[in-house]
Amino acid sequence: MDVSHFLNSHLLDPKIGGKRLWADMLDQAVHAEACGFRGVTIPEHHLLNILLIPSPLQFAVAVAARTKRIEVASSICQLPIRDMRIFAGEVVQAQALCGGRLVLGVGKGAFGFETGRLGVPMEETKPRFEESLAVLEALLTREEVSWDGQWYKFDALTVMPRPEDPIPLALAIMAPPGIETAAAKGYHIQTTPLSASHGVLEGQVDAFHRGAARSGKVGQRLSLQRGLFVVRNEAEAARLAEKAYRYYESFDNVFGGPGIVERGMIKPLPRSQTMAEFRANILICGRDEMIDRLSTYAELGIDEVISSSNFGQDQAEVIDMMSRLAEDVMPKVAKTARQAA
Repeated sequence: MDVSHFLNSHLLDPKIGGKRLWADMLDQAVHAEACGFRGVTIPEHHLLNILLIPSPLQFAVAVAARTKRIEVASSICQLPIRDMRIFAGEVVQAQALCGGRLVLGVGKGAFGFETGRLGVPMEETKPRFEESLAVLEALLTREEVSWDGQWYKFDALTVMPRPEDPIPLALAIMAPPGIETAAAKGYHIQTTPLSASHGVLEGQVDAFHRGAARSGKVGQRLSLQRGLFVVRNEAEAARLAEKAYRYYESFDNVFGGPGIVERGMIKPLPRSQTMAEFRANILICGRDEMIDRLSTYAELGIDEVISSSNFGQDQAEVIDMMSRLAEDVMPKVAKTARQAA
């Protein structure tokens, strides 16, 4: 099982500014390569202060320019807020500038505040995504594409230049029925249980395997994003859990919540999940427990864990934890994965 690093681009203090925020994310990407991570994954969000990367393809090119080996994945590009005729050309350009290392993770978007302010009500995101995905794939694989659908109507056109490297597509889906359907069509899947229970995670994994078994495609990947942090002691675990819990007070506001955002800053709201429940489901633990829990993921047949490790702590803490994860945990988990195979 591989491990990649998620670039949690949180602007929890607006005084920090974008220059420092994104410089820190680039430093994390460079460190991920030095530590031996499979890759880095890049979010996309607008108009608010968490996961704030407005242009994931642009950022992917910046990462690729500073690295030589690691895979660079979007997690995810939101299709409903874009015109696929423009986006397809941007994808081709990004893959060329990334030297063929780009994995294009796409999805419908998750924050109603964001999509609504961009003119796409949340209830429209699913049908818009489905048609946008079909248009995108047609533009990337065929010449002289015309379209007559609900959201796109255009005469024959060809995106130029044509792709010279494969552009792997991964769909971001959380609901098991959607995971199974997409996997049956041969797509790679990016998913996450967020802070839900292990049973929720198992349902997502089982759905992927059922779908992949029907697709007959070789090499389909299930990537599971998890909040995790390898700690040295219980005091550090408690401190990091508090930070992570506070982060989710903002996340829950815009993910299915009321979407209260003031001058770009999400208002933290009380959570229904208790701290004890939260700590039982998030991976903030010592080395041995982390090895055990990630080894369980390997045994379940998860191909890649995307480590989401920034909850608002200092950059130096994140960098140091990445080193510990790579040195103390990843080799043991990789051994378990080989044995399971």
